[in-house]
Amino acid sequence: MSHEGVFPNPARRLALAAGLALAVLGAAAPVARAQSKDPRSGDALSPEAGKQRDLAVSIYNDNLALIRDRRRFSLKSGTSELRYTDVAATIEPTSVRLRPTGKRDIEILSQDFRYDLATADRLLERYRDREVEVVTTNDQIKRATLLSYDATSIVLRETPGTVLVMNRAEIRQIALREPSEGLITRPTLLWRIRSNGSGEEPLELSYLAHAISWRADYVATLEPSMRSLDLQGWASIENHSGTTFENTKLDLVAGAIHRASSPGVPMPMMDRGVAASAKMTEQFQERSFSEYHLYELPQRVTLANDEVKQLGLLDAPGVKSMPRYVYDAQRDDRHVIATVQFANAGGSLARPIPQGTVRLYQKDRDGSLRLIGEDQVPHTAVRDTVRLTIGTAFDVTAERRQTEQQQVTPRVLENAVEITLTNQKADAIDVAVVEHSWGDWSITESSHKWRKVDATTFEFVVRCPPGKPVTLTYRLQIQTGARGG
Repeated sequence: MSHEGVFPNPARRLALAAGLALAVLGAAAPVARAQSKDPRSGDALSPEAGKQRDLAVSIYNDNLALIRDRRRFSLKSGTSELRYTDVAATIEPTSVRLRPTGKRDIEILSQDFRYDLATADRLLERYRDREVEVVTTNDQIKRATLLSYDATSIVLRETPGTVLVMNRAEIRQIALREPSEGLITRPTLLWRIRSNGSGEEPLELSYLAHAISWRADYVATLEPSMRSLDLQGWASIENHSGTTFENTKLDLVAGAIHRASSPGVPMPMMDRGVAASAKMTEQFQERSFSEYHLYELPQRVTLANDEVKQLGLLDAPGVKSMPRYVYDAQRDDRHVIATVQFANAGGSLARPIPQGTVRLYQKDRDGSLRLIGEDQVPHTAVRDTVRLTIGTAFDVTAERRQTEQQQVTPRVLENAVEITLTNQKADAIDVAVVEHSWGDWSITESSHKWRKVDATTFEFVVRCPPGKPVTLTYRLQIQTGARGG
C-alpha cells in the first residue's frame, strides 16, 4: 500500500519505524549550505569543510582531555552562522575557544551547543501539537495531531473532539515532516559571526571534554632471585566522549592539574588488564612541560568512540631490584609483608614513571610466569625509588607484644616491646621491623641496631636464619610534657 499522497514531498519526510527508530526517507538537507538562510535568524550559513580537519588531543589523568580542531571554512561577508559538528558530546561549553588563524577579522556574536539529537523520543517531543502520519501494523493510515506520548502509547487528535490512544506496539511507522531547519544528528557547536570579508578562512576550535582518559598499566617480570626484573608499561586510553577522533595527533599528560571545580561527572574506567607475555614497542616520546610530563605519539592515531586502545609506553629490561620483607604492626600486626624495590635510575629506565597499576609476575622453574602480586606506583621522578608490595609472606611470621609499661616520672612513660620473627624459608632473609611512637621519644635499650626514619618512626633490620626464631627487644621512653621543672 502506498502512502505517498498523504505528505506530497517524500524527500522532506521522516519516518519513525517499528520500535520508533528513526529512518530518513529522502535525502537529508546538509548541515550547512553556502548562501542558504537560517529560517530562525535570516542569517547566511557558512559551509563546513570537514575534509580539511586537523585534530590534536591532549589527555590528562583526571578523565579530561583538551581537543584542538582546525578546519577551513568558506565565509561570507557580514553576519552568518557557523556550525562545527563532530565535537565531543561531553564537551564543557564554557571552555570553548574559537580562534581565526588567518588574516580576516571575525567577530563572534553568540555561541550555542546543540545536543538535541534526532532520537525517536526527542523527535516526538518536537512534534507535539503538530500533524503526523501513523501507519499501523495492519497497514491502516491515520493522519492526526500528536498530543502526547510515553513508553507504551501515543495520544492523537484525529478530528476536533476525537482523541485516540494507540499502543506503540500496534504502530509500524510514524511519518513526520522534516523541519525546515534540518535535523541535528551529531553534537554541534553553532556561532553567529560577523566577517569583514568573504573567502576561505582557517579556524581553530579548542575545548575541554570529559569521559576521555588514560592510565598507565605495567607488567614487572621478576627473576626467581628477585634481584632483577623486566618492566613494561602500556598507556591504556579510553574514549567515551560520544565521538571518534580520526587521524589525530596524541599526547598524554602525566600529573594532577588543579581545577577550580568538578563541572562534570567522570565516566567510570573500565577494568582492563595487560597480558604479561605481550610483546610491545615503546611508541611515545617523553618530555617535561611546566609541572608535568608529556608523552607524545610521533604518528597519528584514531581514537574511536567507546574504544580502549593500548599503546607501548616504556620497555625496560634487566632493571636491578631488591626483595625486602617488612613488618609494621601499625599496618598489619599479624603478617610480614613481602615487597620488591628498584631505583628509577640508570640502564634502560631512568625516566619519569607515570602513576599506574603494576602487576608482578615471577618465572617458575619451567620458565612459565605466575602472578605474585599487584600494586600501585605513584608518579615517580628520575632517581627516586619504586617500592611495590607483593603480598603477605607465607613462610615468615611475626609476633609482637608489649612486655612492660610504667610511669617513670609524672612526665616520662616507659614501654618495653618484644617482637619474635620466624623464618621457615630455605634461605636466611632480612626483615625490616618498622615501629612508631608519638611525642618526644628515645630508645634507651635495644637488642638490634636501629635508625630514625622520621619524627614518629624508627626501624630495625633483623637477620633471620632459616628455621630459628629471632627475638627483637627494645625499651622506649616517651616525654609527655615539657622538659625541666
